[in-house]
Amino acid sequence: MPNPTQVVALLKAQQIHHVRLYDADQAMLLALAGSGIRVTVSVPNQQLLAIGQSNATAANWVARNILTHVPATNITAISVGSEVLTTIPNAAPVLVSALQYIHAALVAARLDSHIKVSTAHSSSIILDSFPPSQAFFNRTWDPVMVPLLKFLQSTGSYLMLNVYPYYDYMQSHDAIPLDYALFRPLPPNKEAVDSNTLLHYTNVFDAVVDAAYFAMSYLNFTNIPIVVTESGWPSKGDSSEPDATIDNANTYNSNLIKHVLNNTGTPKHPGVAISTYIYELYNEDSRSGAVSEKNWGLFDPNGRPIYVLHLTGSGTVLANDTTNQTYCVAREGVDRKMLQAALDWACGPGKVDCSAMLQGAPCYQPDTVAAHATYAFDAYYHRMAMAEGTCDFNGVATVTTTDPSHGSCIFPGSNGSNGTFINGTSLAPSTNSTSSGSSLAFNSNDYVSFRRLVAVLLWAAVFL
Repeated sequence: MPNPTQVVALLKAQQIHHVRLYDADQAMLLALAGSGIRVTVSVPNQQLLAIGQSNATAANWVARNILTHVPATNITAISVGSEVLTTIPNAAPVLVSALQYIHAALVAARLDSHIKVSTAHSSSIILDSFPPSQAFFNRTWDPVMVPLLKFLQSTGSYLMLNVYPYYDYMQSHDAIPLDYALFRPLPPNKEAVDSNTLLHYTNVFDAVVDAAYFAMSYLNFTNIPIVVTESGWPSKGDSSEPDATIDNANTYNSNLIKHVLNNTGTPKHPGVAISTYIYELYNEDSRSGAVSEKNWGLFDPNGRPIYVLHLTGSGTVLANDTTNQTYCVAREGVDRKMLQAALDWACGPGKVDCSAMLQGAPCYQPDTVAAHATYAFDAYYHRMAMAEGTCDFNGVATVTTTDPSHGSCIFPGSNGSNGTFINGTSLAPSTNSTSSGSSLAFNSNDYVSFRRLVAVLLWAAVFL
């Protein structure tokens, strides 16, 4: 994985202003210091029992993981555990105590108004989720959910919910259409209608979020906002996961971003955008389990995008693909002899027309091996229709979305776009990123969530 400094450099290049960590990794928090990026940290599940049973242990956790880093690191929220009710139910009896003890430590430090405390839930705690108006939380968890919701209400916090239409679709045995899971347009007669409210649902995401709103209403809580702390779609799967594809992952995440950006909200709460994190920033190639478990990331460990999000008219995240423009360029810091050998191959056996780099020609300057190699690599890459594997050259080349054209030297397929190059990956700046901040930020902010050093992306409302 990239080291924390490289991760923060990537976030800055993307103008991502919010991140979510699945722990309180000291190196990451130090790297984020001074960046201005808003950070949500987490109490790992394995620490929950100790914190939930001891006010002193909770205070020590806050002192060690929060007080030593603020205000240099802008920590704005703490998730106490993740999917506790469904993954470690033995800790459920102390969950609310853990939140209260963490919050009490923040109150003592006068940080409670700046740092919110909550806990992320799996959407599977919601039963009978369609129609949404009939949804309710698993009654087994009422002794936890009622005091939890009271805590969130009294502290001005929000319900954290993980929403995965991919799993809803996979487990429906074709009862849920793929287009409905992917936010693809549906004809009116294909939309799902809640027979009790007559609200029309055009996608799974909105239905699950509204089910959570109705489940809270069932317990008489109507003013607690929802933040989706995980959502995404895997880009690769095994033979039993035929819909875990790059195209579907791209479609889902792109449409999710646009959905939040448009501030459409949900049918129950129209116009109220749902802050959402996209799971996750990096693929996890060594993770156990199904192939899909390794492939939720937007980037590979080298910082290269797995795919280019479709965001026409919505600003850009990773890159604007209206013309499907990517380029092949020489990597920085590689061995000069290897670079020269690759350049020689491209202009020889690779059959690239390198006449533009001859003395006096438009691409002669700058007269360096790296500059000439970049032109030759890109010419070969586009001659091969940007096919997979055609921008490698024994590891000395990489794909970017930054147009390397300069002056009168116009590269193949150039459209004059501009971007940012970071760690071998070009990330186009947002076309509407002023105070809203983020190439990946929808509405006004964006969030990234880290699994160890792995992450997801987004925050909406002010964020997606």
